[in-house]
Amino acid sequence: MSESTAGAAPAWEAEQHPLRAVVLAGGLTFEREVSLSSGTQVEEALVRAGLDAELRDADAELLPGLAAAPADAVFIALHGATGEDGALRAVLDLAGVPYVGSPAAACRLAWDKPAAKSVAGSAGVTTPDWVALPHSTFRELGAGAVLDLIVARLGLPLMVKPASGGSALGAQKVTRVEDLPAAMVSCFAYGDTVMVERFVDGVELALSVVDLGEGPQALPAVEIAPESGVFDYTSRYTPGLTEYHAPARIDDVVAARAAELAVRVHRALGLADLSRTDAIVDADGQVHFLEVNVSPGMTQTSMFPMAVEAAGYDLGEVLASLLARRAGHSR
Repeated sequence: MSESTAGAAPAWEAEQHPLRAVVLAGGLTFEREVSLSSGTQVEEALVRAGLDAELRDADAELLPGLAAAPADAVFIALHGATGEDGALRAVLDLAGVPYVGSPAAACRLAWDKPAAKSVAGSAGVTTPDWVALPHSTFRELGAGAVLDLIVARLGLPLMVKPASGGSALGAQKVTRVEDLPAAMVSCFAYGDTVMVERFVDGVELALSVVDLGEGPQALPAVEIAPESGVFDYTSRYTPGLTEYHAPARIDDVVAARAAELAVRVHRALGLADLSRTDAIVDADGQVHFLEVNVSPGMTQTSMFPMAVEAAGYDLGEVLASLLARRAGHSR
């Protein structure tokens, strides 16, 4: 946060009435409960920052509610397709409702992990070798033959994950060939296309980016050390199963590389306001891009709030600044 941003009276306090923010959470996805937890944390942080904040679900009552009681700006704390594939943002655009976060087109790109990796790779970002295939390919060409080609190309171990989605739902590390078919079946429960990626052993990082008006800046990297060795859904959202270090225990050179990678991904994909990039640092200090999240988790075990705190900022003030900018207030 710049000195001018930190030193001025907040725009939402300067108005005759507090800035009215609606926090969207819930939705009908596999990540509903996580989203509700994020939304509650955001609402409470905004209230502490002096805003008039209200938590609402993304349901049939949302648009009539926004029409009856317009928000100055909306904060999207929805995870999964509802909050991250761009569809809801396109509807908010149609309704003329300002919101914090990336535009619909950028969200569609980021939501598609293979597409995001392709764009990031074209921008000079290192990412593990991968292949993404729909369920029909395995059915039509024979699963065994296709899986043999994948292993021959990428080797073992592998990371198998749905080509879209968040919270590591369906993601598995596969170390044995015989376990690969079951991992694929598990992924297809979350979508029609699966992405198989070469596993990179190293230090896992969450790289948060925020833009408070002076361009995107990377916050301190958060190091993720899951007890199980794999940062899956259970490790993410069960307190005590993962150890976090903010800032990460990496040297300054690697930290600078990681920060540069996160900002480059943010820019290359056309993202706005905030994002969180997941990356791995290998034994040689090379930072590998995995995926990017346009609606970072805001729960008590989420990495974006940890990064904000590590940077010396207050989460409520940061989110309020983003809302004030989208509402057209100046600070």
